[in-house]
Amino acid sequence: MEKNKKILKILGITASYILAVAVGGFVSLCLATGWVPFFGGLGPGIGQSKLEELENIILQQYIDGADPKVLEDAAAEAMVKATGDRWSYYIPADQYDAVMDNKNNTYVGIGITIMATQDGTGLEILKLEPECPAKEAGILPGDILTAVEGQSVKELGTTGAADLIQGEPGTFVNVEVLREGETLAFTVERRQIQQQVATYEMLPDKVGYIKIVNFNTNCAKDTIAAVDALIEQGAESLVFDVRFNPGGYTSELVEVLDYLLPEGPLFRGVDYLGNETLDESDADCIDLPMAVLVNSDSYSAAEFFAAALQEYDWATVVGEQTVGKSNFQYTLRLKDGSAVALSTGHYFTPNGVNLTEAGGLTPDVVSEVDEETAAKIYSDLLEPEEDPQLQDALAALKSGK
Repeated sequence: MEKNKKILKILGITASYILAVAVGGFVSLCLATGWVPFFGGLGPGIGQSKLEELENIILQQYIDGADPKVLEDAAAEAMVKATGDRWSYYIPADQYDAVMDNKNNTYVGIGITIMATQDGTGLEILKLEPECPAKEAGILPGDILTAVEGQSVKELGTTGAADLIQGEPGTFVNVEVLREGETLAFTVERRQIQQQVATYEMLPDKVGYIKIVNFNTNCAKDTIAAVDALIEQGAESLVFDVRFNPGGYTSELVEVLDYLLPEGPLFRGVDYLGNETLDESDADCIDLPMAVLVNSDSYSAAEFFAAALQEYDWATVVGEQTVGKSNFQYTLRLKDGSAVALSTGHYFTPNGVNLTEAGGLTPDVVSEVDEETAAKIYSDLLEPEEDPQLQDALAALKSGK
């Protein structure tokens, strides 16, 4: 997400690492003086690329010494960042498993989502997973995480705090939080946590509300189960909430759209070789009035979900202009265990729209909120009647828009 604040889900806290990208190697050096270094018999970089040459210069001649792994990780990060693609990212080897766990909506930790505070006091706990260890211990949304295992998060930083919080299931971690000026200490068990991808409830007037947090593993299964449960309870219309949804797997998106929409095209992709793929829906569908909530932090699959329903005239889209992400990434594992998630193609809506070129998806009903309200929506701190965008979606359903 590209807001003035970065929301981080830290493993056990749930960590979603957004890292600049690259494939490996290093940056070139221009020896403008004409001086040629001697590398223990190798000569002036014979048989070496510029990146290898520079790495050898640093490793052999930098007076304070350097770690080759650190150099290569930094170079890898810089190389893909240099493509100018904001969606590609590099994954260091020691973070690969955590990133993959996050895509599978599972992780070992205490079940909190955090964000660095603007005043630097610590890491604000934005929300907790249902029935998670942190909630059971008494930690609340709005608490400020200030220390982990006796070490200040100001000194640890976000990554350092994450490293201390993660661990083996069944072990415990000591944390301190600041709540209304008082410091509270908690000992919290680390557990394997399966994130709930789709949650639902029945609202007044037989409106079924479904919040989809991402389109990663289990999204289709959980979303379809939620729709079925609400229809069984008597739902006569549906609201899908994909605000703050960062996207996910195409396969999960297509399965949900196929379930909801009538026969026709759903999604088209074109890769770097020019190969095209087209996913289509069968005739089975859910024929109920629908609305979809989006905001400026609805990305990728979340945008294409709303766009498909909009283009089929199957749902009214309510909220804010979305970000406009049409690039898709393929994760390539490198030989040292690191990886690069690299943009290798573009996706298009059923009508062939590239959402990046379109500047994102434009809602049918524009409904904007201030930052304070948006933060409360993200943290699930508002009742349905207090959520202005949800109320606008309900009004659109009622008016038949």
